[in-house]
Amino acid sequence: MRVSVFGLGYVGCVSAACLASMGHEVIGVDVNQVKVDLVNDGKAPVVEERIGELIAEVVRTGALRATGDVREAIRNSEVSLVCVGTPSEPNGSLCTTYLERVTEQIGAALAEGAGQEGRQTVVFRSTMLPGTCLNLLVPILEKNVGGTAGVDFGVAVNPEFLREGTSVRDFFDPPKTVIGELDPASGDAVMALYDGVPGEVFRVPVPTAEAIKYADNAFHGLKIGFANELGSVCQALGVDSHQVMDVFLADRKLNISPAYLRPGFAFGGSCLPKDLRSLVHAAQRADVSVPILAHVLPSNSDHLQRAVDLVERTGKRRIGMFGLSFKPGTDDLRESPLVELAERLFGKGYDLRIYDANVNLSRLIGANREYIENRLPHLAQLLAESVGEVLEHAEVCLVGTRDPAVLSALPQGDGPVLVDLIRLPDAEARRAEPGYMGLAW
Repeated sequence: MRVSVFGLGYVGCVSAACLASMGHEVIGVDVNQVKVDLVNDGKAPVVEERIGELIAEVVRTGALRATGDVREAIRNSEVSLVCVGTPSEPNGSLCTTYLERVTEQIGAALAEGAGQEGRQTVVFRSTMLPGTCLNLLVPILEKNVGGTAGVDFGVAVNPEFLREGTSVRDFFDPPKTVIGELDPASGDAVMALYDGVPGEVFRVPVPTAEAIKYADNAFHGLKIGFANELGSVCQALGVDSHQVMDVFLADRKLNISPAYLRPGFAFGGSCLPKDLRSLVHAAQRADVSVPILAHVLPSNSDHLQRAVDLVERTGKRRIGMFGLSFKPGTDDLRESPLVELAERLFGKGYDLRIYDANVNLSRLIGANREYIENRLPHLAQLLAESVGEVLEHAEVCLVGTRDPAVLSALPQGDGPVLVDLIRLPDAEARRAEPGYMGLAW
């Protein structure tokens, strides 16, 4: 394919050189003439493993050249990759100045007929927040082109997952390829660029592609921060942190796995809250600052409050709850987030009915019974005998269980407002219903 790459920094330079080495005809574009001249001389404008030899080779064969002329680049390409920087503003917000400028230039070039015969596809590879492409960049393109995105020209978002220092290697062996497509033809154009590149390909809506990059980077930062905080606590307690993490990393069932990484309701139970408190207290006694660990429980509490806020937003008073124990298949109520939610709603004067097939007050004994008597002493009058009893009572239903008897009884369309705490199996279909509110969309 004939490809133009806008921005010859790390991402653009590596993308241009690697695509050229795959047989595409590539034109790099940059406002910095020094970068343009370096590329045309077969030299890399960035320091990166293997990039120097790669650029020298693809420039020598004629597969890659560079220019400062946007119109020339558009005229000689069918796909345009936008790889300009999106730095932080002083207040932490995303700077989209460079994105907007190059989008205007591409749109103006297309409006003047610079594009070849056939439809040009503009592919944004720069990191940008969800909504940036559809709400900011697409309108700029449509205004300048005088046409409609997805009809007169293609638009896609194709985030990169290149680590500086190993970016060439990562390009040819990526962890995944993500294509946020405005329409199938736009996605097909991006697919063609990476023909032969290994790894799983995800074709998703544009905002999803924008968000994935942030999910990755936020989690990477969180992992590093977690490891460093835990290492500092271990050191203060005289424990070999690397030995601890070697065992931690060996657990591929719960630790290094998809476990616990699905958005849903708050966590609880007899272990997680207690052990987090103990660990943070031990760190404080040892004068070790652990801001990540110290804010896990407050974050969990804030997430629980979001469910209360959703109920308050309905303006209704008769509330039904499905689920009470801290997780399915148990009657353990200790530090259950659903008990906490019921307590907050009851304390605010809501008329509450609760159904949980696993919870029977007459069977509760020991610490479990003591906990519920202290936290929700009125539970006996709140518990319902059946799903139907709750549905009959409720104007708003909070669904915190995947009990098949509950799921099969939930009404479609008309009925009580459903506040989904777990992402119901049919959540996608229910999102169109006016009475559906999801906590874990």
